[in-house]
Amino acid sequence: MAYAINIKALDKPGVLRKVTEKISKSGVNITYTHLFMETKEYASTYLELEGVEDLEDIVEEVKTFPEVFEVKTFPVMDDIYGKRIIIIGGGAQVSQVAMGAIIEADRHNIRGERISVDTIPLAGEDDLADAVAAVGCLPRVGVLVLAGSLMGGRVVDSIEEIREKHGVKVISLNMIGSVRDHVDLIVTDPVQAGVMAVMTVASTAKFDIDRVNETL
Repeated sequence: MAYAINIKALDKPGVLRKVTEKISKSGVNITYTHLFMETKEYASTYLELEGVEDLEDIVEEVKTFPEVFEVKTFPVMDDIYGKRIIIIGGGAQVSQVAMGAIIEADRHNIRGERISVDTIPLAGEDDLADAVAAVGCLPRVGVLVLAGSLMGGRVVDSIEEIREKHGVKVISLNMIGSVRDHVDLIVTDPVQAGVMAVMTVASTAKFDIDRVNETL
Protein backbone atom coordinates (compact mmCIF):
# COMPACT_ATOMS: atom_id res chain seq x y z
CA MET A 1 0.00 0.00 0.00
CA ALA A 2 1.22 3.50 -0.82
CA TYR A 3 1.32 6.38 1.64
CA ALA A 4 2.22 10.05 1.43
CA ILE A 5 3.79 12.38 3.97
CA ASN A 6 4.41 16.11 3.85
CA ILE A 7 7.36 17.44 5.84
CA LYS A 8 7.65 21.10 6.74
CA ALA A 9 11.25 21.88 7.70
CA LEU A 10 13.85 24.62 7.80
CA ASP A 11 15.21 25.47 4.39
CA LYS A 12 18.87 24.57 4.81
CA PRO A 13 21.36 22.22 3.14
CA GLY A 14 21.26 18.57 4.16
CA VAL A 15 17.70 18.34 5.50
CA LEU A 16 16.33 16.41 2.53
CA ARG A 17 19.31 14.05 2.64
CA LYS A 18 18.68 13.28 6.33
CA VAL A 19 15.01 12.58 5.72
CA THR A 20 15.50 10.35 2.68
CA GLU A 21 18.37 8.49 4.37
CA LYS A 22 16.17 7.67 7.34
CA ILE A 23 13.35 6.48 5.09
CA SER A 24 15.61 4.32 2.91
CA LYS A 25 17.15 2.67 5.98
CA SER A 26 13.64 1.57 6.93
CA GLY A 27 13.43 -0.40 3.67
CA VAL A 28 10.84 1.98 2.22
CA ASN A 29 10.89 3.02 -1.42
CA ILE A 30 10.28 6.69 -2.31
CA THR A 31 8.21 6.68 -5.50
CA TYR A 32 7.60 10.42 -5.87
CA THR A 33 8.82 13.63 -4.27
CA HIS A 34 8.00 17.30 -4.65
CA LEU A 35 9.74 20.11 -2.76
CA PHE A 36 8.45 23.67 -2.64
CA MET A 37 9.09 26.84 -0.62
CA GLU A 38 6.39 27.95 1.82
CA THR A 39 8.25 30.97 3.25
CA LYS A 40 11.80 32.29 3.17
CA GLU A 41 12.59 30.05 6.15
CA TYR A 42 10.54 26.91 5.59
CA ALA A 43 10.20 24.41 2.75
CA SER A 44 7.72 21.56 2.40
CA THR A 45 8.67 18.19 0.97
CA TYR A 46 5.92 15.88 -0.21
CA LEU A 47 6.93 12.20 -0.46
CA GLU A 48 5.03 9.19 -1.70
CA LEU A 49 6.18 5.91 -0.16
CA GLU A 50 5.67 2.23 -0.87
CA GLY A 51 6.70 -0.83 1.09
CA VAL A 52 5.78 0.85 4.39
CA GLU A 53 5.27 -1.49 7.34
CA ASP A 54 4.96 1.13 10.08
CA LEU A 55 4.09 4.63 8.86
CA GLU A 56 3.68 5.99 12.37
CA ASP A 57 7.25 4.96 13.25
CA ILE A 58 8.63 6.80 10.21
CA VAL A 59 6.63 9.92 11.04
CA GLU A 60 7.78 9.94 14.65
CA GLU A 61 11.41 9.42 13.65
CA VAL A 62 11.33 12.29 11.15
CA LYS A 63 9.73 14.53 13.77
CA THR A 64 12.80 14.08 15.97
CA PHE A 65 15.01 15.96 13.50
CA PRO A 66 15.64 19.45 14.92
CA GLU A 67 15.10 21.05 11.50
CA VAL A 68 11.62 19.53 11.09
CA PHE A 69 8.66 21.68 12.12
CA GLU A 70 5.72 19.48 11.11
CA VAL A 71 4.92 16.10 9.51
CA LYS A 72 1.49 15.26 8.10
CA THR A 73 0.20 12.15 6.35
CA PHE A 74 -2.04 12.13 3.27
CA PRO A 75 -3.46 9.74 0.70
CA VAL A 76 -1.25 9.59 -2.40
CA MET A 77 -2.03 11.95 -5.30
CA ASP A 78 -3.26 9.07 -7.44
CA ASP A 79 -6.08 8.47 -4.93
CA ILE A 80 -6.96 12.18 -4.67
CA TYR A 81 -6.42 13.71 -8.12
CA GLY A 82 -5.94 10.50 -10.10
CA LYS A 83 -5.15 10.39 -13.80
CA ARG A 84 -4.46 13.69 -15.52
CA ILE A 85 -5.63 15.22 -18.78
CA ILE A 86 -3.49 18.15 -20.00
CA ILE A 87 -4.94 20.59 -22.54
CA ILE A 88 -2.61 23.04 -24.33
CA GLY A 89 -3.36 25.57 -27.07
CA GLY A 90 -5.45 28.61 -27.91
CA GLY A 91 -7.74 30.00 -25.23
CA ALA A 92 -11.07 29.53 -27.05
CA GLN A 93 -10.27 25.98 -28.13
CA VAL A 94 -8.81 25.06 -24.75
CA SER A 95 -11.96 26.16 -22.96
CA GLN A 96 -14.16 24.04 -25.26
CA VAL A 97 -11.98 20.95 -24.86
CA ALA A 98 -11.91 21.50 -21.10
CA MET A 99 -15.70 21.70 -21.00
CA GLY A 100 -16.02 18.30 -22.68
CA ALA A 101 -13.32 16.77 -20.50
CA ILE A 102 -14.73 18.11 -17.23
CA ILE A 103 -18.28 16.99 -18.01
CA GLU A 104 -17.06 13.51 -18.95
CA ALA A 105 -14.65 13.29 -15.99
CA ASP A 106 -17.48 14.17 -13.63
CA ARG A 107 -19.53 11.30 -15.03
CA HIS A 108 -16.72 8.82 -14.33
CA ASN A 109 -15.61 10.30 -11.01
CA ILE A 110 -19.11 9.89 -9.61
CA ARG A 111 -18.62 6.16 -10.22
CA GLY A 112 -15.35 6.04 -8.30
CA GLU A 113 -12.76 7.20 -10.84
CA ARG A 114 -10.28 9.98 -10.12
CA ILE A 115 -9.57 12.05 -13.24
CA SER A 116 -8.39 15.67 -13.17
CA VAL A 117 -8.08 18.22 -15.96
CA ASP A 118 -5.32 20.84 -16.33
CA THR A 119 -5.25 23.58 -18.96
CA ILE A 120 -2.87 26.26 -20.25
CA PRO A 121 -3.67 28.64 -23.13
CA LEU A 122 -0.49 29.30 -25.13
CA ALA A 123 0.57 30.64 -28.52
CA GLY A 124 3.86 30.55 -30.40
CA GLU A 125 5.92 27.58 -31.57
CA ASP A 126 8.64 27.78 -28.93
CA ASP A 127 6.26 28.20 -26.00
CA LEU A 128 4.06 25.38 -27.24
CA ALA A 129 7.03 23.07 -27.84
CA ASP A 130 8.42 23.72 -24.35
CA ALA A 131 5.03 23.17 -22.74
CA VAL A 132 4.46 19.89 -24.59
CA ALA A 133 7.95 18.62 -23.71
CA ALA A 134 7.37 19.52 -20.05
CA VAL A 135 4.36 17.21 -19.97
CA GLY A 136 6.88 14.37 -19.76
CA CYS A 137 8.05 15.73 -16.40
CA LEU A 138 4.57 15.73 -14.88
CA PRO A 139 3.24 12.74 -12.91
CA ARG A 140 0.10 10.74 -13.75
CA VAL A 141 -0.49 12.27 -17.22
CA GLY A 142 -2.49 9.94 -19.44
CA VAL A 143 -3.50 12.16 -22.35
CA LEU A 144 -2.39 15.47 -23.84
CA VAL A 145 -4.88 17.37 -26.00
CA LEU A 146 -3.51 19.93 -28.47
CA ALA A 147 -6.20 22.53 -28.99
CA GLY A 148 -5.13 25.12 -31.51
CA SER A 149 -5.55 26.38 -35.06
CA LEU A 150 -1.96 25.92 -36.23
CA MET A 151 0.85 23.80 -34.76
CA GLY A 152 4.03 22.34 -36.20
CA GLY A 153 7.81 22.71 -36.24
CA ARG A 154 9.43 22.09 -32.85
CA VAL A 155 6.09 21.01 -31.39
CA VAL A 156 6.34 17.79 -33.42
CA ASP A 157 9.65 16.86 -31.78
CA SER A 158 8.14 17.37 -28.34
CA ILE A 159 5.13 15.24 -29.25
CA GLU A 160 7.32 12.37 -30.41
CA GLU A 161 9.35 12.56 -27.20
CA ILE A 162 6.44 12.34 -24.77
CA ARG A 163 4.76 9.60 -26.79
CA GLU A 164 7.87 7.41 -27.09
CA LYS A 165 9.58 8.03 -23.74
CA HIS A 166 6.60 8.59 -21.45
CA GLY A 167 3.72 6.74 -23.11
CA VAL A 168 1.44 9.79 -23.18
CA LYS A 169 -1.40 9.58 -25.69
CA VAL A 170 -1.84 12.73 -27.79
CA ILE A 171 -5.13 13.95 -29.25
CA SER A 172 -5.17 16.90 -31.63
CA LEU A 173 -7.93 19.09 -32.97
CA ASN A 174 -8.24 19.07 -36.76
CA MET A 175 -5.94 22.04 -37.27
CA ILE A 176 -3.45 23.25 -39.87
CA GLY A 177 0.14 22.08 -39.38
CA SER A 178 2.34 19.02 -39.20
CA VAL A 179 1.25 17.87 -35.72
CA ARG A 180 -1.68 16.07 -37.33
CA ASP A 181 0.72 13.43 -38.68
CA HIS A 182 2.28 12.70 -35.28
CA VAL A 183 -0.62 12.27 -32.86
CA ASP A 184 -2.71 9.29 -31.79
CA LEU A 185 -6.07 10.73 -32.77
CA ILE A 186 -7.48 13.76 -34.62
CA VAL A 187 -10.87 15.07 -33.53
CA THR A 188 -12.71 17.92 -35.24
CA ASP A 189 -15.08 18.92 -32.45
CA PRO A 190 -13.23 20.34 -29.38
CA VAL A 191 -15.88 19.25 -26.87
CA GLN A 192 -15.73 15.71 -28.26
CA ALA A 193 -11.93 15.80 -28.04
CA GLY A 194 -12.22 16.44 -24.31
CA VAL A 195 -14.71 13.61 -23.92
CA MET A 196 -12.45 11.17 -25.79
CA ALA A 197 -9.42 12.20 -23.74
CA VAL A 198 -11.20 11.24 -20.54
CA MET A 199 -12.56 8.02 -22.02
CA THR A 200 -9.00 7.06 -22.99
CA VAL A 201 -7.81 7.03 -19.37
CA ALA A 202 -11.01 6.01 -17.58
CA SER A 203 -11.14 2.48 -16.24
CA THR A 204 -14.93 2.71 -16.26
CA ALA A 205 -15.03 3.36 -20.02
CA LYS A 206 -14.73 0.81 -22.84
CA PHE A 207 -12.69 2.90 -25.25
CA ASP A 208 -9.38 2.11 -26.95
CA ILE A 209 -7.78 5.09 -28.71
CA ASP A 210 -5.44 2.79 -30.66
CA ARG A 211 -8.32 0.74 -32.07
CA VAL A 212 -10.23 3.89 -33.01
CA ASN A 213 -7.20 5.23 -34.85
CA GLU A 214 -6.78 1.96 -36.77
CA THR A 215 -10.30 2.25 -38.17
CA LEU A 216 -9.79 5.78 -39.51
